Amino acid sequence: MAKQNILTADQEAKLRRPIDDYVGKIQAQINSLRENGTDKVVEYQNDLDALKRDHILTQQEKAAEMTRLKAELEKAKAVEAKNKDQVSKLIADAENYIKAHFDSDYYQAVAASCKEEKILAQENYKKRLADLEKEHQATVSKLSSQHEIKEEKYIHKNRLFDAKMQLEKDIQLVKDRQHAAFDYKYHLIDMLRMSKFTFAETLAQKWENYKYNFNRRDFLLRNGLYIAIVIIFIILCIITPIVKNVPLLTYNNVLNILQQASPRMFLALGVAGLILLAGTDLSIGRMVGMGMTTATIIMHQGINTGSVFGHIFDFTGLPVPAKILLALVMCIIFCTFFTTIAGCFTARFKMHPFISTMANMLIIFGLTTYATKGVSFGAIESAIPSMIIPRINGFPTIILWAVAAVAIVWFIWNKTTFGKNLYAVGGNSEAAAVSGISVFKVTVGAFILAGILYGFGSWLECIRMFGSGSAAYGQGWETDAIAACVVGGVSFTGGIGKISGVVVGVLIFTALTYSLTILGIDTNLQFIFSGIIILVAVTLDCLKYVQKK
Repeated sequence: MAKQNILTADQEAKLRRPIDDYVGKIQAQINSLRENGTDKVVEYQNDLDALKRDHILTQQEKAAEMTRLKAELEKAKAVEAKNKDQVSKLIADAENYIKAHFDSDYYQAVAASCKEEKILAQENYKKRLADLEKEHQATVSKLSSQHEIKEEKYIHKNRLFDAKMQLEKDIQLVKDRQHAAFDYKYHLIDMLRMSKFTFAETLAQKWENYKYNFNRRDFLLRNGLYIAIVIIFIILCIITPIVKNVPLLTYNNVLNILQQASPRMFLALGVAGLILLAGTDLSIGRMVGMGMTTATIIMHQGINTGSVFGHIFDFTGLPVPAKILLALVMCIIFCTFFTTIAGCFTARFKMHPFISTMANMLIIFGLTTYATKGVSFGAIESAIPSMIIPRINGFPTIILWAVAAVAIVWFIWNKTTFGKNLYAVGGNSEAAAVSGISVFKVTVGAFILAGILYGFGSWLECIRMFGSGSAAYGQGWETDAIAACVVGGVSFTGGIGKISGVVVGVLIFTALTYSLTILGIDTNLQFIFSGIIILVAVTLDCLKYVQKK
């Protein structure tokens, strides 16, 4: 292997020295011009900010000091303005020199050196493997005891592992060297412009950092399931027109997928908070059935034909807007009541959410079925859907409800103290408790938020389906909601997850179900697909957790 292109550290420094000298000389001039101008402006602005937060000085002292600082700031700004053109010319001169010389005189030589260093590292690794194998065979040929042979094989395996680790170490050193050379250009620009990069320069740095930090194993662990599902969806898009003579990826189909996903988005957002706490909720489907039944009874068209505990409700005397509002409030109250109970048992008695929510599931289904005899309550007022989720030029506005829910929950998770505490408790509840966070309040709060979202979701689903609420409605929806969260990256280990992942998970599951339905796949077989996806998603999640540990 020819090594003439491989640079030593001294040779690399020698290549870079003319750039350092030229740009360094200009940087010194810029620094002297900024000394009494820009540098002072930054200093006085920081002093003013600190003065505003000061609680020691009196109001008179603060006012006097603020007047002095503002006067000094104006002087510094005047100096800055006076030197602005000269500084700009010097920066342009330095940047033109960097543009003309950095890549051609320095970086390309370093990149070529790194390329050859990688090849040399691979060759050294192969040679090392060959030497180890030769040495191993020679040693084994001299041994007669099986115990000694087994021990030699173990030692040989460790030597092979050490050789591989040395290769990875050598490759990483080469990557570090090339990355440092690339980064040096932006270090010079950073000093010249005081951290002001153009959009193209920012993108270039991000792309370089992505390549530098890229790890194939981590990438596949994070995105392998998404890639597989996208491939499956592409296959379905190809197969559907052939088998059913109907295109799958059309504007109307996309809107239908988004429309179906909208109520489910509420459910997934609700259970995502519980999964973030390393929990779950098995009662979602029954909550939907209860909420659908409640909403249908209140918003029913005319007097209800079915009874609740033998009593027939009549809401015909209420105006339609009052019916809509009452239905929403009752859905939220019922769902929140049961989730709060589950949350209290989980937080107070350290009961696993699997048990507390499974109990909820049985109680809710039993109560709803017994109270209504399991009958469907028919249609709601025909005017309600057009009032709440009208279609505007064919666009279903139910999607906007889901978008609003996503925005609100994102804000709660990312911009509130409760959201930060949610991540803290999910990551390590004992450490959170020691740091002063009320684990009980956070846990119950997550269940209450979930109940509110379940209530909204079941109310919207009732309006979308024009009623037809029954205790059996929503069966199996808990698996879809939980699976959507897991596919979206909300980890069952707790403390890990993003709202964007939940959204992606819901859309993926809804799109897959819709595609299989159009293709004519039996509903029961669709459960198999869901089960496989959940299994793979959780497996990948566990692998990520093990790797992190």
